[in-house]
Amino acid sequence: MDKDYDISSLVSQMDFNSGKLQDIGNGVLLTNQEITVLDRYSIDYKKCTNLKEVLFEVESIIEELGDACEDLDYISSTIAERDYYQNTNK
Repeated sequence: MDKDYDISSLVSQMDFNSGKLQDIGNGVLLTNQEITVLDRYSIDYKKCTNLKEVLFEVESIIEELGDACEDLDYISSTIAERDYYQNTNK
């Protein structure tokens, strides 16, 4: 059974911007989604000079709030993974 899809409709529903990397200064790159979550928790990521500093700020908020911040926990893992791949000697 062949199904026809409206490609234009499907593409218009896709979010291409949330995963786009932005340079926040000092060569620190964060996705639009990460920036949105950090702003929601009033985390001053612009003062950070590397991803490890951003992670430190995030982890301190997670410790305060506990399990109430799944979105923050998720971006913590995405930032940690990016930091690992960018800064691990190969």
